[in-house]
Amino acid sequence: MATPPIFISTATLHTLFTHKSLVDHLQSSLPTFTSTIESPLRHAHQTSPSTSLLLMPSWSCSSSLPYIGVKLVTYHPNNSTQNLPGVHASYVLFNSITGQTLSTMDATELTVYRTACTSALASKFLSRQDSETLLMIGAGTLAPHLIKAHLTVRPNLKKVIVWNRTADKAKRVIENLQSEGGFEGVSFESNGSLEEVVGLGDIVSCATNSETPLVKGKKLKEGAHLDLVGSFKHSMRECDDEALKRGKVFVDNEAALVEAGELVGAFERGVITKDEIVGDLLELIKGEKNGRTTAEEITVFKSVGSAVVDLLTAQLAYETYMKSH
Repeated sequence: MATPPIFISTATLHTLFTHKSLVDHLQSSLPTFTSTIESPLRHAHQTSPSTSLLLMPSWSCSSSLPYIGVKLVTYHPNNSTQNLPGVHASYVLFNSITGQTLSTMDATELTVYRTACTSALASKFLSRQDSETLLMIGAGTLAPHLIKAHLTVRPNLKKVIVWNRTADKAKRVIENLQSEGGFEGVSFESNGSLEEVVGLGDIVSCATNSETPLVKGKKLKEGAHLDLVGSFKHSMRECDDEALKRGKVFVDNEAALVEAGELVGAFERGVITKDEIVGDLLELIKGEKNGRTTAEEITVFKSVGSAVVDLLTAQLAYETYMKSH
């Protein structure tokens, strides 16, 4: 008898992993399974002049990771006017041996978790261990997750500054986090002038839809780590060319080199070459590439997400669920 697929809701997902457990899982499983997971380029279809549907399939060829997964994503950027997230997603997990559907899960939350934990995992190798100030640029769905994930790997952080074009949204992120609690010894503040606060961040994390550079490279402090999460189209840019020129640049995976507006634009303008990208997340974890080597250098991490990380995140959610039920 086939067991019916289980549905993992957002509320259930919160009980299955923490930012810490997911960072640890990705750090241990990416080196083991990346080479066994096939993930063709995502399909992107424009469903209206302003909206898109994305399909992200992946499957494992390893018997110790017997899964096929597909993430289905809708991107409706104008949703913010209706106080709805701009991205909605579902994840479907199949058994790769029998082809049976094992689970469907709310992948909107799955995606924000995996995105934030990918950034935090990179930060383990790229930010200074004594980082004290985190600047979060953007106050969307990702902001609280990025803040929590970065705090997980850099417990010395003492101050979190949230900046957003709409100052009220930045305040709301802080209020929500403070009402959750668990931030002993961390002070929060919001907004101020972006030009000024950029220079305060030991870690500067950006998660916006911006098409004009928000982070000016010349404003970054010595030893800063810049975490770029928002852009996934050529028209999108969260930092200027100077930030890339000053920094040692790493990516989550090769797709960033052809998808991220900051990088594609910089390559076209001859600011940096593809060869100057130092390495990717897997190479950092495996120790094949050195991350931060001095306290003074600036590091940059650009992520666009990957079906490999989605599959490993869905694996952790599904297997944790099955153990507890």
